[in-house]
Amino acid sequence: MDTVALTFDDGPYPSTTPALLAALGGVRATFFLWGEHAAAHPDLVRAIAAAGHTIGNHTWTHPHLTGLSADARDQEIRRTQDLLVTLTGLRPALFRPPYGDTDDAVRTTAAEHELTEVLWTVDTRDWAGAPADEVEAAASRAEPGGVVLMHEGRPATVEAVPRILAALAARGLRPVPIRG
Repeated sequence: MDTVALTFDDGPYPSTTPALLAALGGVRATFFLWGEHAAAHPDLVRAIAAAGHTIGNHTWTHPHLTGLSADARDQEIRRTQDLLVTLTGLRPALFRPPYGDTDDAVRTTAAEHELTEVLWTVDTRDWAGAPADEVEAAASRAEPGGVVLMHEGRPATVEAVPRILAALAARGLRPVPIRG
């Protein structure tokens, strides 16, 4: 069976993460966690990990990394990496630059932390306020091997997830987490 990776950026959020985990049920996904949010909600980070999802690094403050100095880029990634290891006991192997803002310098900094950069093939535009129907329609266009970009903190995304799962299954596509 062909696979599609469902990914969720920017969490965790107390307002939506528990509902998102429930909506996913036994389906595993990849969560790129924002360090400040993870520090504020460590129990949610642990819940994501305990549910068997892959956790990736999404920086500490969610900046445009290409505009930062090498030291600032390093600190954004290192601080988040250290926190996620402390909270989960697992060292993230995946990294998503906020906004997809990347270049060779960003990729080099990530590689120095033994992180593999992951972008996406389908942007659901939930970050721009797309309603659940549009999030579902975008995610449902994913091709085998694709990576779907979604965000925590968006009620429309939580609402769309069960329908996305059904639409992918109807096409013979199995959602999987990304492995580093």
